[in-house]
Amino acid sequence: MANITIIGGHGKVGLLLAPLLVEAGHDVTSVIRNPDHSDDITATGATPLVADVAASATDEITELLADSDAVVWSAGAGGGSAERTYAVDRDAAIRSIDAAVAAEARRYVMVSYFGAGPDHGVDPSDDFFAYAESKAAADEHLRAAELDWTILAPSALTLDEPTGRIDANAEKGSSVSRADVAAVVAAVLADPSTIRRTISFNNGDEPIADAIRA
Repeated sequence: MANITIIGGHGKVGLLLAPLLVEAGHDVTSVIRNPDHSDDITATGATPLVADVAASATDEITELLADSDAVVWSAGAGGGSAERTYAVDRDAAIRSIDAAVAAEARRYVMVSYFGAGPDHGVDPSDDFFAYAESKAAADEHLRAAELDWTILAPSALTLDEPTGRIDANAEKGSSVSRADVAAVVAAVLADPSTIRRTISFNNGDEPIADAIRA
């Protein structure tokens, strides 16, 4: 059993992930920005914690993670302005990584995207550019951190039902259900062979536990 904190607890992946972790016997805290979402979090079996990580300094996030064994970053600005995208997906994510180091919450799982990296190839005129730049910076910061990290890079997210199966060897992204992304997060937290690895995946034919195993 571990104390696991989900940052972005009211996102579609976060809401699907929390009950999986609770069912596995973990104590789960879901960080949310809107207190009106607290009942939704409680319904998953997790404990809601209201905090705006985009407006929180590193030491404040460190306090949020004080009792955590593991952190899952599943937050995002969700589009909109480039300024907010950089504030959440880059700056707040980087502060959360530094906070995890300071809080000695050594296990950190980052939900990124298929194709993320400094060579993402997104044109600066594209609305997706700020997100691509933000994830590249946050992922790079995590790889350099003294943490037991895993970066998950799912392809285009759907609202399809979970299949329990993925393809972690595809060279091109296609799509994957958010429910299966949540299941992959839960699976990597249970599998130490995923530490310090980046796992890109689509929906596929291989059971998740087998697909992620080193």
